[in-house]
Amino acid sequence: MCRFLVYKGKDEILLSKLILEPQHSILTQSYDSRLRLDHRRPHNGDGFGIGYYTSPLLGPAPCIFTSTTPAWNCINLSRLASKTTSSLIFAHVRATTEGTLSDSNCHPFTHGSLMFMHNGNIACWRHVKRCLALSVGQKWFMGVQGSTDSEWAFAVFLDCLEKAGYDPDNEEYARDGFGHVQLRKAMLCTIRRINDFVDATPVEMREETMDKRSLLNFAVADGHSVVCTKYVSSKTDEAASLYFSSGTSWKEGVEKGQYKMERRDKGADIVLVASEPLTFERDNWVTVPTNSTITIHKQTVMIHPIIDEYYNHNPSYTRSSGFAVSKGLVSNAPGATRTGGTPAMEKELELRERLRVVEQGVNGGGLRE
Repeated sequence: MCRFLVYKGKDEILLSKLILEPQHSILTQSYDSRLRLDHRRPHNGDGFGIGYYTSPLLGPAPCIFTSTTPAWNCINLSRLASKTTSSLIFAHVRATTEGTLSDSNCHPFTHGSLMFMHNGNIACWRHVKRCLALSVGQKWFMGVQGSTDSEWAFAVFLDCLEKAGYDPDNEEYARDGFGHVQLRKAMLCTIRRINDFVDATPVEMREETMDKRSLLNFAVADGHSVVCTKYVSSKTDEAASLYFSSGTSWKEGVEKGQYKMERRDKGADIVLVASEPLTFERDNWVTVPTNSTITIHKQTVMIHPIIDEYYNHNPSYTRSSGFAVSKGLVSNAPGATRTGGTPAMEKELELRERLRVVEQGVNGGGLRE
């Protein structure tokens, strides 16, 4: 499984202060992922990508840099990150589940002003790929360059936007954004369509060991707003980990690499969303609830449950981390069931306790779509 990071700030920040310098930066996560328990393939070394929005004078499309070189071994990443600033940044380190090792398969993916990335997998992919691909419009079908389920999920997202009356090629939307509400609706539509394709897999095509659970941690931005999801198509299982942090400044401490999110007032100038916390400050990070969306608009964070057939109305229900563990991940829900542990895994789980977040209140409430 992969790891990703989102930065949305009032002001621009040097990329290196997120990607390279923090003790548990996303570059560090490419070779030392504390919430990854797949010791057969312990690294996120199958390429990486960063995307960031530049001055409006250069157009609305984000700049993308991808490489099949592991992030920890790419000198150009250090050169670029130490001299580049942006107020909206995506970063992604890849561990392949679908698709070969190639630049075209590295996240984030883009179309016009939109930028998209994914941590997880679409269930039964070999069986649903054809139907899913044929369901999107011709230009979205032709726009897919790689072979990952993630890029096809982006094609479905673009198709959902267009069918809702928001053409991704419209210059007005590219310049002014689609609006955070519409981005979230298109994301929910994408998840719903993926679930429908998986559920429709014919019985005669199903393998005995086929698993119909998808892990769909998505992130999308239009240059103005960001929408992320933490989702698993199961009522009883935990999704891949996802956290957020918000505050007024992102500052390095006395010791090198010891960054901390500071909050001087009730407002927020900076919001981070990450598969794994970038710091070991427990009170800096909030767990994103399973099967929910997190929306960032003007540094305001809104969390909404995804209410579908996999939504659990019991707030005290504890999901199992067994499925996440089987995919090389760990649930970040306090008290989640742990299964399949080896001594090495238990040691890793002890390290994870240092990263467990303290649940805090968030802006926004439930909204049924």
